[in-house]
Amino acid sequence: MAIYYKGIFFLAASAFLGEGIEVLVNMILARELGSHGLGLYMSILPSIFLIVLLSSFELQVSISKFIAEREERYHRNILYHALTITIVFTSILFLITAAVIPFIPVFNSYHPYIRWFVLILIPVIAFTSVARGYFMGMQQMGKIAVSNFLRKIMQLGVLFVLFRFFSFDAESSLLIAIGTLIGSEIVVFLYLIYTFIIQFQQLKRQPFSNINKKVVRKNLMAVSIPTTGLRLFSAFTGAIQPFIIKAALVHSGMTDTLATEQFGMLMGVAVSIGFFPAFIAHSLMIVLIPAVSKTYSQKDYPTLQKMLQQVMKLTLLYGVAAVTIFYFFAPQLTSLFFKSETSAVFLQLLWPFFLFHFFIMPLQAFLIGIDLLKEAFIHIIWSTIISFALILWLGSSPEWRMNGIIIGMNTGSVLLALMHYLTICKKIGVSVLMKGVMSKATER
Repeated sequence: MAIYYKGIFFLAASAFLGEGIEVLVNMILARELGSHGLGLYMSILPSIFLIVLLSSFELQVSISKFIAEREERYHRNILYHALTITIVFTSILFLITAAVIPFIPVFNSYHPYIRWFVLILIPVIAFTSVARGYFMGMQQMGKIAVSNFLRKIMQLGVLFVLFRFFSFDAESSLLIAIGTLIGSEIVVFLYLIYTFIIQFQQLKRQPFSNINKKVVRKNLMAVSIPTTGLRLFSAFTGAIQPFIIKAALVHSGMTDTLATEQFGMLMGVAVSIGFFPAFIAHSLMIVLIPAVSKTYSQKDYPTLQKMLQQVMKLTLLYGVAAVTIFYFFAPQLTSLFFKSETSAVFLQLLWPFFLFHFFIMPLQAFLIGIDLLKEAFIHIIWSTIISFALILWLGSSPEWRMNGIIIGMNTGSVLLALMHYLTICKKIGVSVLMKGVMSKATER
């Protein structure tokens, strides 16, 4: 448990700094790109993140889980087979993407170089995921924390220098914004691969035992495939969400330009501010996956119940404080981006979306750790269907518009968090009110 808390502290501290930098990055982008340019930037990000997800194949999750569950003498062999899988998978994905990406219409509104910038991400993300997964499984969260901070500070530094001392047109500014994002991932890759090689050399000098290649592959694929499917569905829905929202707004009577600006204020301002405290939830998620996996493999249900109680209390504590601040200080916070009352209203109305999202991330880590990936996937599908249905129905109405879209987003977040929580409680033998049912848990 001491390692568990230490990992959370390191990740949360670096993530806090990183999120602070992220706010500065979004402020720079908002002022340099304008509301329309920011809307275009936010619209292309889900598509880029979709390619990032495919490249990672969620190896950081499967490797961290497998490493945490096995003795250190098996780690060298696990990593060897993981690297082999990564090389094969990355080569295939790179060739397929290179052939397909010129025909993907979502990139047509952007500089042609962006397509090829995205291609660079495939090997970068793939091999970074192997190193990240190993350090997560070994509970070496300091390295993960440093890499997260490096990404943010590099992005801020480059954007500040370029936009402070040079002048660009709208298309070039958007290209620089996206290119800088990709460049920051390359910096993370160089750092993590360097530290990974040093660690791997140390492993080679220690006694080791082999695991059958088929066993390693089966264990990694058993987590990577469903987790990738889960994340792929989320990334896909995230990629089409901007178009669904803007289509609903246009159907309600808005012009396409105004709909893009409204989406830019929603995602680039309100959501950017509202997700600031999510660095704690993300830190919890990274630490919980290997911690819960190891505890569950030992069938230590009382400890799992205690971990869930602690996570829920911590999330409730900072989550309520955060959304209260967002609600009462929304005009002051959003004015850092734009002098617009509209984005402040968006921030206030989205408080359920933010609060329950803070719960979703650590709860999803629990589901992965206790082998309930199928249930997590089903929950996400149902919550997304209901959320999108409300967005299209209410957002298309001239009386509701953005208010209806926000209702849909709030409903999806609340529903997903509740389904995750109830499923975990049933699995580990704890009541909804956090009262342990030890006898039922022991019988499993």
